[in-house]
Parts: sequence; C-alpha cells; structure tokens
Amino acid sequence: MRPPILFPLFAPINTLKGIGLKTQEFLNRLCGNRVVDLLWHLPSGIIDRTYSPKLCMAKENTICTLKVKVIEHIAPKTKKQPYRVICSDGTGDLVLSFFKVYPESIHKNLPVGEVRVVSGKVERFQGLLQMSHPDYIVKPEDMGTILGIEPVYPLTAGITNKLLNKIMKQALGIVPQFSEWLDEPYLKANNWPSFNQALKSAHLPKSLANLEPNDIARTRLAYDELLANQLALAIVRERVKKQQGREIKGNGLLRKKILQILPFNLTQAQEKVLKEISADQASPYRMLRLLQGDVGSGKTIVAFLTMLNAVECGAQAAIMAPTEILAKQHLETIQPLCEEIGLRAELLTGRVKGKTRTKILQDLEDGKIDILIGTHALFVEDVTFKDLACVVIDEQHRFGVHQRLALSNKGNKADILVMTATPIPRSLVLTAYGDMEYSKIDQVPEGRKPVDTRVMPVAKIDVVVDALRRKLDEGCRAYWVCPLVEESEKTDLAAAEERFETLQKIFGDKVGLVHGKMKEKDKDAVMERFKKGELSLLVATTVIEVGVNVPEATVMIIEHAERFGLAQLHQLRGRIKRGFQASTCLLLYSYPLSETAHSRLNIMKETEDGFLIAEKDLELRGGGEILGTRQSGFNEFKLADMTVHKNLLLTANKDARMMLELDPQLTSNRGMALRVLLYLFERDDAVKTYLAG
Repeated sequence: MRPPILFPLFAPINTLKGIGLKTQEFLNRLCGNRVVDLLWHLPSGIIDRTYSPKLCMAKENTICTLKVKVIEHIAPKTKKQPYRVICSDGTGDLVLSFFKVYPESIHKNLPVGEVRVVSGKVERFQGLLQMSHPDYIVKPEDMGTILGIEPVYPLTAGITNKLLNKIMKQALGIVPQFSEWLDEPYLKANNWPSFNQALKSAHLPKSLANLEPNDIARTRLAYDELLANQLALAIVRERVKKQQGREIKGNGLLRKKILQILPFNLTQAQEKVLKEISADQASPYRMLRLLQGDVGSGKTIVAFLTMLNAVECGAQAAIMAPTEILAKQHLETIQPLCEEIGLRAELLTGRVKGKTRTKILQDLEDGKIDILIGTHALFVEDVTFKDLACVVIDEQHRFGVHQRLALSNKGNKADILVMTATPIPRSLVLTAYGDMEYSKIDQVPEGRKPVDTRVMPVAKIDVVVDALRRKLDEGCRAYWVCPLVEESEKTDLAAAEERFETLQKIFGDKVGLVHGKMKEKDKDAVMERFKKGELSLLVATTVIEVGVNVPEATVMIIEHAERFGLAQLHQLRGRIKRGFQASTCLLLYSYPLSETAHSRLNIMKETEDGFLIAEKDLELRGGGEILGTRQSGFNEFKLADMTVHKNLLLTANKDARMMLELDPQLTSNRGMALRVLLYLFERDDAVKTYLAG
C-alpha cells in the first residue's frame, strides 16, 4: 500500500487549479497524468527577467521588465496591422504590439492612465522601441512575482512556458515534508540539501550552471532515484537468495572426462567463474547468476560444465537461445561431447514437429534426455522435464524477466545461469541485473591472435575488393556486412541484395546472401554452405551479429561502419575471433562523419576489450540502447543520467546492501523513510514484478 503522505503527489494532474480537459490532455502527452510526473519534469533553460532599466537605457534585443504608464490605444486600420498600445516612463516611449487580439481584454489589462509592469523582448522598429506580445502584464505591486529568473521547460503543442510555470508552482506547494531517507553522515559530507529543498532548487534555477546534471540539487535527486532502484533490486535479490533451492554437488567424473577430451585448457578466468557457480549450485538456495564474457571467451564450455554438475546428480539441464541458428550452434558444440561420455543432448525448436517432437517430449519426461537445447519453444506447456535442476539462458538481454522466471518454474527449484556476450558496463549490470549475482570471464583463450582493425573511406572499395580477392584465393572465408540503412533511403535488404549482385559478378557462385527476411530454413542452408566452405564470401545484414560460429572466417568488411553502434561493431568483429588464425576487420565509412561516429571508429581501431568498449559506448549514447530493450530498466530514470552519475550508482548499491544487512525489514526510522522513497519512485511495482515468479 502506498503511504498516505504520498497521496497528494499521486493524485491526478487535474486536481491542480486551472487545468481543464484540453490542458490535461496536453500535459499527459508532455509528462504524464499525475502531479508527481509533473515534478520530475525539470527545466531545460532559463529566462532572466531581472533587467529593469529606464526606457532611455534599454538594450535592444534583450528581455526587459519595465514599469510604464499607458498613454493611448491605437486600433489597427487593416487586418494586417497590429493593435498598438503606446506607453512611457518619462525617459522614453514604448510601443506594445498585439496581433489577433480582443480589444476589450487589452483595455482591461492596460487601462489608459494606469501604471503597469510589462516583461518581454525589446526591439527597435522604425526608430521606436517595441515589445510584441509581452510575456507578462501585471500591476506594479505584483512586479516581484515576475522580476527574477524564470525556468524554461521542455514543452509540447498546447502548453506555454507561462502556463507550465504557474502549474509547477502549485505542484511544488503540495510536496509534503519528508523524513530524511539518506544516511546523515553521507548527506553532510556531500553538503546536499534535503529532498524538498533539492526539488525546489531544481525547479527554480538561478543560473545556467543549475541546469547541469552535476548541479548539487540535481545530483541529490539523482542519488535518491538510484538509491530507490538499488534498494528495490537488493530486496529482490535477498528474496531470491532465500528461495529454497536444492544442493547440486556432482562427483566431478563427467566434468573430468570432458576436460580430458577438450583440445585446450580452461583459462584462469573460466576456472574462477566455475568455482563461483559451483558454490551457488551447492548452496541450499536457488542460483540466479549473470555470466558475462566477451565473444570467444569460452562461455559455452562453462555453461556445459555447469549443466554436467546437475547431470552428475541424476537431474536434467536445459539451455535456451534466442534464435534457431544459435540453438543449433550450441547443439553442434554440446552433442558430440555428450556422446563421448555417454549422455544424450537433443534440440527442440518450433520447427521440430510431428513424431520427432512427440518422441523428444516423451523421452524428456521419462528422463532419457540429459540436456535439452532450444529456443522459446522450451516455454510451451507440453514441454515437461522429469527433473530439471539447471537452466542456462543465452543472450539474456533478449528475454524479459517473466520469461526467465517461467522457464525456471518448469524445474524442481532449478538453478538459473544467464549468459551474455554483449559486454555490459558495471553500472548497467547494477541497474538492469541487480537482482542477480555476477560473474565475468575477462580473459580470452591462449593463442588467440588480435584482430587487425583498419578504418578506410568507402571510396576505396575497389582496393578492398582486390585485397579480398587475394584473401579468398588463399582459401580464407569472409563476411561482408551491409549497412544499417537510414529511413529516408531504401531498406537494409535492398542494400544487401545490391552488394550481393555486385560481388557475385566479381566472385561468381562463391558468394552467399543472408538477411532477416529469409525463411529460417533458407538462412540455415546458406549458413551451412558457408560453414562447409562451399561459399567463401557471405554477404549479410546484421543477422550474423550474434552467435555465428565459423572459425575459418578471418575477414570482416563492414560497409558504412559509421552507422553502427559500438557494441554492434564489437559483436560483428567477434565473428572473426573464433579461430586461432590472424584476422582482419575493415571498417568502411563515408563522409560526412559526425564526431561521435569518428570516436566510435577510433575506439574500434584502438582496442578489442569488450568491457572497455561497453564503457565508451555508454559515454557516447546511453544505456538503454546498449541493452537493446526498453525492459532493461536502464533508460527509465527520470532524474539520473548514467553518463554523469555512474559513481553515485556504486555508492547507492553499497548503501542499499548495508541497509538491508542492518535493517532487513526496514523498520528503523531510516528504514521507514526508505519505504516512502521506494513508493515515491514507484519501485514497489518493480519489486512485485520480480517476485511474480
């Protein structure tokens, strides 16, 4: 239940005075339909109305607030002329001009012989000082209400800044006095104002510096929001940790056999991560762990050994991938290894039908299948395991929280390991996956050669084609990735088809084409031919970004690389880091090149460290885009800006954990205040959602 102290803030926006149906509609579009939505809508600029000179001294093209006497009204002679009001302050004259107006209302606001205060931009026209449509007209005694700094808000059609300022004053007036939810010593050390003072200051900036995200008031508000986020996730994490699981402690025999068969040794990073996972599996609570590893760092083998731990205990395991290509690839890696040690792994996707499907489902229920590999098809109700103890989910950012929970609930208190090859910055991990434990493989297998990345203008495409011919003659295989096409142009597919036809004329039937609009079976057939070496050059749209494994492919050409995000370029380059041969990545760009695009291409040239690239990507374009989904929860922040407030997030994370250790039920004075904070930033819903499973 929402605490009563928050009721005024969560009241509909039309409970404020002066909001009719039309205005309410516009405000809903601009910021939301409750008072609290209005309060999170912060100013983006200021107008200085403090300049109040005599008319003889007034600077042109400047906002002035002037005290003048109304001398006369001059009605227009034609429709094109403005209605004019002549005013004076004894040192000079001012003409107020109005277009499309009601003379009665002007007479009422500016009666002849009376003194009024007007505020607006002063310009000179035909030798006279003029002010068109003053922003404000008030009586002298009300001059103090407009003489100052006026906040300027982001607006929408139908809402003026004057109206929004008026409504915002009312909204700020009903903000209750909250008990302090921040740690007192931390508050004092930062010299932060209280929440109420910070909110008022943010809405009443005194200078342009007050509009910056690192302004003291805005920083305090950002920390409040981040603390609410981290506290909500910490609560979920504690609950998940306490969910009754089962102790999975295999005898290690199957894993030992596999490690003897493998043609390589595990890296130290893989060993470390396996220890962390084994400790989770052995505990009496459910495992929920995120495994991050760059392309080619060996996540699949870690996942396989994790599943074997469950199989050694007589249970079953499942691994789920977002696409059929990726699911099949897991099958190609896992099935032969399983056969070597006498286990059975099967594939279940939407395309497995009829008798084959029936047989797999029956064998699964009878416990004859040890490891099941599949896509979303694993969610279907008729998929029943005899005893599912371990679930691995690949490319987590493509699945929602509910899907993750749905799969784990198929099992008997199944452990969940979530994997992603998209390097995610630490701050994103905390905000998007804060309910999970976290492991990272930050090392690539020995013997992997770095990729030679070069940046070239697209104009040199003939040179590129000649170099490509030499490589293909040597027996190499290559990818040619076609650009993400801007909306004004043709489709991505048309660009890919055009490039395919051009390259086919040069290289003949050695060229294949894959794109997202193809039927899955046609796409698989082309990929299969490329894998076998029947095709040497694969022209593709970004469908090859995730999970395509052809170790023999050592050349990657990305056309119009300036149109891709850093994370995407990194994923694409990862396709040629699968083997142990030296490989080359060419990033072709065209002019004009924006500063951001230039930075992106430079970063790609300088480093292959996915985690460093992810941090740079966050700086360049923000978190939501990196995770690629709105459900990431990252771009839902209203006040916090991750490119500026990253360090605050780490503090909020520590603060939330410490608080739950000291006061798990949040019943102390600070705990009760923090409950209000959770409801203020609506993290109560987040907690309920995560606990839905």
